[in-house]
Amino acid sequence: MELDRESPLGPQPCCRDSASQKMHYYRYSNAKVSCWYKYLLFSYNIIFWGVLSDLTKVTRMHGIDPVVLVLMVGVVMFTLGFAGCVGALRENICLLNFFCGTIVLIFFLELAVAVLAFLFQDWVRDRFREFFESNIKSYRDDIDLQNLIDSLQKANQCCGAYGPEDWDLNVYFNCSGASYSREKCGVPFSCCVPDPAQKVVNTQCGYDVRIQLKSKWDESIFTKGCIQALESWLPRNIYIVAGVFIAISLLQIFGIFLARTLISDIEAVKAGHHF
Repeated sequence: MELDRESPLGPQPCCRDSASQKMHYYRYSNAKVSCWYKYLLFSYNIIFWGVLSDLTKVTRMHGIDPVVLVLMVGVVMFTLGFAGCVGALRENICLLNFFCGTIVLIFFLELAVAVLAFLFQDWVRDRFREFFESNIKSYRDDIDLQNLIDSLQKANQCCGAYGPEDWDLNVYFNCSGASYSREKCGVPFSCCVPDPAQKVVNTQCGYDVRIQLKSKWDESIFTKGCIQALESWLPRNIYIVAGVFIAISLLQIFGIFLARTLISDIEAVKAGHHF
């Protein structure tokens, strides 16, 4: 009886699937994105942010051009979005670390600003007063600035930074004898107490108001300054303000958590550990 001889290479399977062996060595080629499309799309987004900031209704306030501010914010937001999306899709740890680090930096900057604003309330009040008074001087020079101040005064039922006298800073409303403006010794219509019987806004309701005795001002215009109005508004709406800040903070913390989790998973896969 003939004994079966074992192969020196060990037991061999009775059958082989040559096709499966070939598939073991086969490598799928990754799809490549055209560099032209990639960088054209990247450039398009940068141009889009710039055009969008120019089309936004902004104005020059207190020597600062908000177009530059909006453009800077747009660049930051686009860069963060690009780093987060591409880093996640391409599993790029460098981009994900940049995204996570920037979010952490913004979070602590916001926290620092909030703490400093609470500790230095007098300084913040002085800066707001300077901002408001500076823009009162330019009230008639820019329609967007004019709409901003009018909206602020109507919403808070206030007039000027500390009172209607602040409108002496504007050459059109100044009460000095050198002024020949029809609006002399007046205030903008947004300072006027609204009349429920009038369906059409009377834009001349503030003319010559400050010629009258101060005791009669409150019959036709708001006499409270906008700084005082905002100071009284904040305590009444402290829970809303706190809720907004908490919601923003939670969104940032959630983004940091997602980025760090994804980075950990990518590092684990590269190290050969699968979870």
